[in-house]
Amino acid sequence: MKARFDGPRVILGPEGRSLYEQSGYGRPEKAGLRLAPEEAAYLVQRAKIEIPRYDFDRLLSLFAQKSDFLRNFLVYRDIRERGYAIQTGPHDFRVFKRGQRPGSGRSQYLVRVLSERDLIDFDVLLKEATASAHMRKQHVLAVVDDENELTYYEVKIAVLPDISGEIDPKPLEGILVGKAAIISTSEMNAPGMQSYGMRLDDTRIMLSPLEILYLAGTGRLALRRNGECQDLGVYKESVAANDVELQEKFHVYEDLRKLGYTPRTGYKFGHHFRVYSGQKTHSEMLVHAIAGGLSLPMSTISRSVRLAHSVKKKMLFGCEYSTGIQYVEFARVKL
Repeated sequence: MKARFDGPRVILGPEGRSLYEQSGYGRPEKAGLRLAPEEAAYLVQRAKIEIPRYDFDRLLSLFAQKSDFLRNFLVYRDIRERGYAIQTGPHDFRVFKRGQRPGSGRSQYLVRVLSERDLIDFDVLLKEATASAHMRKQHVLAVVDDENELTYYEVKIAVLPDISGEIDPKPLEGILVGKAAIISTSEMNAPGMQSYGMRLDDTRIMLSPLEILYLAGTGRLALRRNGECQDLGVYKESVAANDVELQEKFHVYEDLRKLGYTPRTGYKFGHHFRVYSGQKTHSEMLVHAIAGGLSLPMSTISRSVRLAHSVKKKMLFGCEYSTGIQYVEFARVKL
């Protein structure tokens, strides 16, 4: 079956209609069947079509003048050979449910193709993942590494259910010791307070700076040093001087606490928090706080996902967004 170039487009005549009807290649037009560059290159490589004067190598060289073509082609070919029908758009590709095709079937995945070296703009990612969810599609990142191997990640907007329960509004008194605060163990037996602090001895519990800021900010903790009341704003400034990530960490910590979760430091996992719901003995999530407008390298996210998987936890990024904290979950998937 022969195709031709019509300007920058590759066109098959009316006989190409069978490729669309049987396998979902191309988009029908009056002139015939229009093929995307990835489709044309794949069909030439598989010897299903011919383009006069263009063998596969020359065609690949021509299309590769567009900087992202090669990695897009590798993803297209991989998904095709897994038995899926795939078309370009609305992100990079849309992939149909196995056994279905354009015109009669329903797409399942919306795929964005990336390099391992790309930066992930979380504002853009949130918008794309939200759009995919509204269309009832799974949002997938297809990442091409430096050796042209592929890894797929599903991205979800995670909505954490509110599991908050009863709390004791009675204010506690904390004695500041450096950046920590000491509280009597008897006071921590009140409803909703058992998940705070580290036991220092039989009579004392020590609170971390984030715990202090949250409890004091909700009016449940009064701070004293040498018998005098301490201003929360002054204390926060002193903590922020030694923690450049304090603002984004506190916003995520505050949101998790309000929803009823117990965030503890995730330092040993290389992230801001390990998070407990109270349903299990161990933490169920790793959460990393992301400031608004921040981008992270895809390679960093990949390491995070692999580590979370190895310790049987979900990997979430808590992002400061215009509507509040949005949680983005990454997980490796096999299509």
